[in-house]
Amino acid sequence: MSIENISSNKSFGGWHKQYSHRSQVLNCDMRFAIYLPPQASASTPVPALYWLSGLTCTEENFMQKSGVQGIAAELGIAIIAPDTSPRGGDVADDEAYDLGKGAGFYVNATQAPWNRHYQMYDYIVKELPELIEASFPVSDVRSISGHSMGGHGALTIALKNPLRYQSVSAFSPISNPANCTWGQKVFTQYLGDNKTQWLEYDASELMRKARRFVPARVEQGNADPFLEEQLKPQCLSAAAKVSGYPLELNSHDGYDHSYYFIASFIEEHLRFHAAHLLNH
Repeated sequence: MSIENISSNKSFGGWHKQYSHRSQVLNCDMRFAIYLPPQASASTPVPALYWLSGLTCTEENFMQKSGVQGIAAELGIAIIAPDTSPRGGDVADDEAYDLGKGAGFYVNATQAPWNRHYQMYDYIVKELPELIEASFPVSDVRSISGHSMGGHGALTIALKNPLRYQSVSAFSPISNPANCTWGQKVFTQYLGDNKTQWLEYDASELMRKARRFVPARVEQGNADPFLEEQLKPQCLSAAAKVSGYPLELNSHDGYDHSYYFIASFIEEHLRFHAAHLLNH
């Protein structure tokens, strides 16, 4: 599979790069960003943290706003940030910000017209890691993290694939999408009315039933305007108690839903992941 380099910027001794490629899974051209720390070489491939961004974001937001590169360079971890949905003129879309382009929700759509392109779950779990590991000095030792919609994606993907990821973390995740308006809207469109399918992409439901545990850390700001209506971290906490899941859920007074919140705690998250990635 061929990839095209769009940009390259040296950062903290490593390289931040953007690429485009043709996705067979999504049936469109896609972009991703990657940060390769200075330790990465053909003889010393490094482990990777996959970062899933939230609604309306692209592959650029996290890399530009989080300040992740310096910590990744110190720890020797690659950062991969994919786009949040399929893109292109023939890709189904909606005028609302919370459906269609920029709102892939990391599921495999089953309903037309979305199912032609919106197979983000398979893209993140299978196609993108295969491309990364074949094209860069990056190993198959992986962790996954994300924010909001991407926090939902990171948690559900790790919970459904506990042998593929060493750790999972999330900032302000949509923890119980089957029971919030964001989730109900997109699940109805992408997955149809069969709510059993919805639960296959609901972190609280998956955590409640979990039998294999991926180390998990969640950060939540108590001043988040979406806290009660959309995010519902209490549902995730309750689910962890049912299964005995070792979830670390941290609440922070005064913090909101923004990248200022992410930047404030991204170092703690990278060190959390490093403890699992580098000791594999």
